[in-house]
Amino acid sequence: MQKILELIYALSATIVVSLLSLVGVFALSLSERALDRFLFVLLSFSAGSILGAAYFDLLPEAVEMGGDTSFVVLFLTAGFLGFFFLERFIYWYHGHIHGHEAPSQVDKRVTVKRFVYLNVLGDGVHNFLDGMVIAASFFLDLTVGLVATTAVIFHELPQEIGDFGVLVYGGFTRRRALLFNFVSALTAVAGAVLSSFFSVNIENFVGSLVAFAAGGFIYLAASELIPEMQREKDFMKSVVQFVLFICGLVLIWSLGVVFPA
Repeated sequence: MQKILELIYALSATIVVSLLSLVGVFALSLSERALDRFLFVLLSFSAGSILGAAYFDLLPEAVEMGGDTSFVVLFLTAGFLGFFFLERFIYWYHGHIHGHEAPSQVDKRVTVKRFVYLNVLGDGVHNFLDGMVIAASFFLDLTVGLVATTAVIFHELPQEIGDFGVLVYGGFTRRRALLFNFVSALTAVAGAVLSSFFSVNIENFVGSLVAFAAGGFIYLAASELIPEMQREKDFMKSVVQFVLFICGLVLIWSLGVVFPA
């Protein structure tokens, strides 16, 4: 009975965390011009927050769980290479499916950039791991579970805002971005359910997944989002972008200090 109660607590917490992905709903009422300004801000902030999540959140957590630094670096590299392979596959698939279309057809179609799907995948893995962490915390103690949930909420909120911006910037409609962001967030519930089936210590397993997700986030930020920022030619806008990028990094770092996961 106690195990069932703990699972109910864990599932309730992960559902609440998943609802954070709907934070972008306020953007539905924005005009196109206002949305463009909003996305200009979010692109730079998203790049910083995603890179910050990898360096200041996921990597330290992977080292703490995995213990062996070389083990963590191995899975970090695997995550980076895995996302590189996925991006090339998406590029290959997109090119072979649409490669013979007439220019007029290409111009009329809204192109979805490849990094959108990488972001959905990386965020799904990240949320899945969050669900496992939350559930494991509730299985230890109710208070520990509540503290872990609070920490995850404060870590996730800025990143969910950034994720929504990345999806819309990458070509999704606002409603589609909300849907995909929410579906990605629901993997936290799956992670909580999976945790309930383990009666042994799974820290090494989770640590490897955390390192893999960190490698994916580093690839996404460094090879896709930062190059998108570099397309800006106006000097003052570039300065604003850099400041926003730093703000994303600093926010994730400071949340890790105030609310350690």
